[in-house]
Amino acid sequence: MYFYAARQPILDVNKKLYAYELLFRDSIDNVFPDVDGDVATSKMIEASKFNMGISDFTSNKLAFINFTLETLSEGYPEMLTNEEVVVEILETVKPGKKLLSLCQDLHSKGYIIALDDYEHQSVWAHFYPYIKIIKVDIQQTNFDEIDIIIEAIKDHPHIELLAEKVETYEEYDQALQLGFKYFQGFFFAKPEMIKTKNLSPSQLAMAELLYETSKPELDLASITSVFERDVTLSYKLLRYANSAIFRRRSEISTIKQALVILGSSELKRFLGLMFAITANPDKPSELIKLAMTRAKFCELVAHDIKSQADDSIAFLIGLLSMIDAILDEELEVVLAKLPLAAEIKDPLLTRKGIMAAIIKLVEFIEHAQWEKTNLVMEKLKLDKEQAVRHYNQALAWADEQSQLSG
Repeated sequence: MYFYAARQPILDVNKKLYAYELLFRDSIDNVFPDVDGDVATSKMIEASKFNMGISDFTSNKLAFINFTLETLSEGYPEMLTNEEVVVEILETVKPGKKLLSLCQDLHSKGYIIALDDYEHQSVWAHFYPYIKIIKVDIQQTNFDEIDIIIEAIKDHPHIELLAEKVETYEEYDQALQLGFKYFQGFFFAKPEMIKTKNLSPSQLAMAELLYETSKPELDLASITSVFERDVTLSYKLLRYANSAIFRRRSEISTIKQALVILGSSELKRFLGLMFAITANPDKPSELIKLAMTRAKFCELVAHDIKSQADDSIAFLIGLLSMIDAILDEELEVVLAKLPLAAEIKDPLLTRKGIMAAIIKLVEFIEHAQWEKTNLVMEKLKLDKEQAVRHYNQALAWADEQSQLSG
């Protein structure tokens, strides 16, 4: 059993990961218009209790989960601990005595309660003592309405505002100035500004290595030479090659030895990850994790459908699909600086072909756009259960790798 869910990061004012919202469906086929909210929530709880735990899916961060009045009344939130879940009350739930009693009870048991897609009504003031987070859709709420909300909660300093659907850096900055504490959306996956900048010597070395490893035959002498010119990169290579995940019997002590033992595919993964991780240290780590998830997903799917792309090339294409956001430059500008093979650049630039379709697939999963997900899977002749399995595997792998590199 796997979650049919996407996870959307919720970041704090420092762009550090605070929690994930889980966007759940009963199955890949059961897309939004046909799914009852009660069913979706109950299936999520069932899966988390008896199959894959929510803490595994969220890397031990809090999970925001939507609850209807019915699922609240059934006591579903208490099937998860108050350290795992934020009880998010759907915007369709009307404020009333029954809901107030449920909120009072959950609050007394230490649960964090959030109001989703908040639209201000004076009746909500009765709930403020028990509410920790108010979520505001900044695409649908104007500044005057936000000012009214801020004024309404001023006597309740424990309440924090979360800006939903933050799509650009400018929207994030505006919300930050207004006093919002948390941010949800894909603003961190968009370049903050377009600017020209040179790659650092270490990044140039990695770009050269990416090019060398994209050739059909590896030139071990050339690759070793590039590593030997960069002390930091050499150290990271030896540390990676000696890490516990490879379960080596003896320690690797030379660059050449590390290259031979790692092999072409593992070396490509290492270089791709190092390039992404060091590209822009000011970017939120969640963005790097998203790129790593895409990379692993592309690798697994490409292997599964036996595409013409080599698995490690598919991995690199997935990773580079986020490089514009990581470097804050247009994709065309970034790729022009990297001496990469056409089979890597073309799917990213033209958005055509099998690899481009796999990139579209993972983007639709990230946004929980299940109908579009279905269409792409049909086009790729990809088994739906297997696609879900690959996405979950990719998330778990990215979480593990980010901990290793942290």
